[in-house]
Amino acid sequence: MLKALVLQPRDENQHNLKARYFEKKMNSIAMKDKQVLLTGGTGGLGLGVTPKVIASGAKVTVPYYSESGVKQLKDKLSAVEFNSIRFVQADLTQEKVVEQLVNDIGRVDVLIHLVGGFSMGKTEEFSFAEWKSFFDLNLHTTFLVCKYSLKKMRQHGYGRIVTVGSRAAVQPAAQLAAYSAAKAGVVALTKAIAEETKDMDITANSVLPSVIDTPTNREAMGSDLANTWVKAESLAEVICFLASETARDIRGAAIPVYGAI
Repeated sequence: MLKALVLQPRDENQHNLKARYFEKKMNSIAMKDKQVLLTGGTGGLGLGVTPKVIASGAKVTVPYYSESGVKQLKDKLSAVEFNSIRFVQADLTQEKVVEQLVNDIGRVDVLIHLVGGFSMGKTEEFSFAEWKSFFDLNLHTTFLVCKYSLKKMRQHGYGRIVTVGSRAAVQPAAQLAAYSAAKAGVVALTKAIAEETKDMDITANSVLPSVIDTPTNREAMGSDLANTWVKAESLAEVICFLASETARDIRGAAIPVYGAI
């Protein structure tokens, strides 16, 4: 005779405790002991991403341009978290600097490239110098860190590359010609790398945020619509998933993270 299965009421508190435990455990092993090169880790988006990467168990190297960014990050982290990061002052627009940075790390398992810049202007009013600086900052830095990190990844047959494109890369808007073109280049470069590495345990993917809720954007655009923007911490969840071993079958994706805009 079959016995009836009686379902007992679930203790909600116990369920929540278990959920938090497993979430914490997964976070702690997602990139455990992986060598992560995290560019832009002291910037507005980096303030959301860096704590998440550290919580994932990674060994993190953060190149920085100015001391003020490092101080911002220090205020965000515990002393233990901050001291676990290897900081290197570096201009990522310079090829020799990037080459030396990557060689000094020795092994790069994960590249998370957050460096980028934003500005608006009518195409006919944009100077060529401004145009070139946009490509230097957004696209050329992406090429350089991918180039030298990829060499290391190929040596040991493992790697995760995550770059930051933009909604403007796939939906260009007025007065965003330079930004849209540069970010479209980032997405295309990332997809090409994914094709080049599909026979290995190396993946390359992009995220496409709309407006990210950072102090800089609030200062520039006000905060009236900030509740519709993408939180840096929310974008960090997507980035860290793509950077994990779990995302091994996702290649060449450009993932929209638009918030409520």
